[in-house]
Amino acid sequence: HVQLVESGGGSVQTGGSLRLSCVVSGDAANNTACMGWFRQAPGKEREGVANIDSEGRTKYADSVKGRLTISKDNVKRTLYLQMQSLRPEDTAMYYCASGYGGSCVRDYPTANYLYRGQGTQVTVS
Repeated sequence: HVQLVESGGGSVQTGGSLRLSCVVSGDAANNTACMGWFRQAPGKEREGVANIDSEGRTKYADSVKGRLTISKDNVKRTLYLQMQSLRPEDTAMYYCASGYGGSCVRDYPTANYLYRGQGTQVTVS
């Protein structure tokens, strides 16, 4: 059983920054080879944001390239999403996820993970 707990969301102005964190616990060894973030805005479908594999290689959605950075600290069992130059269209609930069955850094980021956290809200105005 994998547990993921996000934090770090909040309200910022356009152009601002936030750093989201996600602490992973439980059966991490078998389910964190590929981790990522996805988001969902009100009335919209879930949208993959970024993936990171066990070697630290990454893949980003076109809409966030150059502004959002995914990283992880294996010792702290924590996944991060550094968000810069935020725009109103980045407003969404952001979810940390693990257990992706496809090709982590070849596939375009999606929300198709086995496990996800409860989410943390990011609002940009």
